[in-house]
Amino acid sequence: MKVMVIQGPNINMLGVRETHIYGNMKMEDIHEQMKQAAKQANVEIEFFQSNFEGELVDKIQECLGSVDGVIINAAAYAHTSIAIRDAITAINMPVIEVHISNTYRREEFRQKSMIAPVCAGSVVGFGPFGYHMALMGLFQIFDQINAYKAAQAKAQQANQ
Repeated sequence: MKVMVIQGPNINMLGVRETHIYGNMKMEDIHEQMKQAAKQANVEIEFFQSNFEGELVDKIQECLGSVDGVIINAAAYAHTSIAIRDAITAINMPVIEVHISNTYRREEFRQKSMIAPVCAGSVVGFGPFGYHMALMGLFQIFDQINAYKAAQAKAQQANQ
């Protein structure tokens, strides 16, 4: 299995930007922790960060056929981007949305996610640990998909 982690605008500034909200951990440190968890689960993991909406859309589209699931922190674009929402819908695979801060305790404009309705799940407000939670969520989804495929194969064999 393979996972793509897509980071949106200003995530590259973690550890510097508004540490009272986002904490002191840098994006690279989060990625390193995720690499370790993925390695233990024998799952490949890749990372991408951009501050540009179109590049995020392109990367989401590139996931089709190349990865099994996506973890995305679209950051501010989660609240505004129909293009990112449509790209997530188009790839038709498990996508988990992550927000480091609890967006529901912040400004009103941050309390609605355009992408949440088309994601398999959302992890909000657990700080950098939310990425680990999202990864564990994808592992659970992968297990369910594999169990379903195995049951289908078994049923087909029984019908032959």
